[in-house]
Amino acid sequence: MGLRVLHVLDHSIPLHSGYSFRTLSILREQRRLGWETFHLTGPKQHAGPLFEETVEGWHFHRTPVPSPAPWRLPGLAELALMRRLEARLTDLAHRVQPHIIHAHSPVLNALPALRVGRKLGIPVVYEVRAFWEDAAVDHGTTTEGSLRYRLTRSMETWAMKRASHVFTICEGLRGDIAARGIASNNITVIPNAVDIEAFAQGRTVDGVLKAELGLKGAVVLGFIGSFYAYEGLDLLLDALPALLVQRPSVRVLLVGGGPQQDALEAQVKSLGLQNQVVFAGRVPHMDISRYYDLIDVMTYPRRSMRLTELVTPLKPLEAMALGRLLVASDVGGHRELIRHADTGILFRAGSAAALTAALGSLLDSRDSWQGLRSAAREFVEAERHWIGSAVHYRPIFERLAQAHAA
Repeated sequence: MGLRVLHVLDHSIPLHSGYSFRTLSILREQRRLGWETFHLTGPKQHAGPLFEETVEGWHFHRTPVPSPAPWRLPGLAELALMRRLEARLTDLAHRVQPHIIHAHSPVLNALPALRVGRKLGIPVVYEVRAFWEDAAVDHGTTTEGSLRYRLTRSMETWAMKRASHVFTICEGLRGDIAARGIASNNITVIPNAVDIEAFAQGRTVDGVLKAELGLKGAVVLGFIGSFYAYEGLDLLLDALPALLVQRPSVRVLLVGGGPQQDALEAQVKSLGLQNQVVFAGRVPHMDISRYYDLIDVMTYPRRSMRLTELVTPLKPLEAMALGRLLVASDVGGHRELIRHADTGILFRAGSAAALTAALGSLLDSRDSWQGLRSAAREFVEAERHWIGSAVHYRPIFERLAQAHAA
């Protein structure tokens, strides 16, 4: 059945994030199923006055940002965002006549989508990638249990109960959604995954790039992604001095950027690690594999909080697809992906000493490296390949479209 699916998104490329890359993978796989997809981003894309934009061959409809930006007005921000998105979505839905509206987190997308779906008689599915209230806690804009937190949680629950179907990315989120009273047969997990063909193993290290970054002859610990507080990169820096005592050739390579960049750079300076830590900055997605090739051990020291306990990240899967070594904290999102001492190494979340010990033990056990790398790659091939993951949309979308047509 050739479905027309209208996606409602928080943001997309050219902004780079795990959210953007998951979106592209979903769109590719839905098109592989023979479906026609349309893509609308909300005002937070910050695309200025653009109504439409083509990026890397993908066409996006935008929700232009008014001037002055409404989210600068306290108390009116969310309402203004949703009203603009609803108007834009209504117009686009009239034009493309979708069979399904596929709204993605946050709830600021789901609520306008549900209103438009109800007005036009179009089924709306809601894909929960994380809970907006938990992300706000990490960003420092609210605290867990606050009035704003409880209101946002209520909005999420309200939206999920009214969606034709709820999709989510992992078992942790599925359990939380079910606990809110959503029927288990109305929840489907579409786990984070990777395109295996895009992550070839056995690549040659770019010696020129390694020398440019000052990493020649070094044992490199690395992180590639966004620098948010919950990623725990400050813990990695705290663990480094003790590791250097026995292994002076160790270096840390941080690729990316984000809200914690200034704080991390200040921490490096205060610890006197300017010669041992390299900030590579943000790099084009097409070049990411070149930086993965430089890293001996990918390090994911996420701190324990609701968001990290419930949500599985995407980046460790990319590393596993490339057959890289992983050391990660034992938060719930990591435990759902990584089997300790089989596909990677887990350490006690929040402990710099435990991270130092885990890294040191792995670096001393080179005879185990190949087994860990092979098992990680095999896990991704068997359980986290996008073709096998996205196919689970098909029966639900086709059932909803057929019921709507009837």
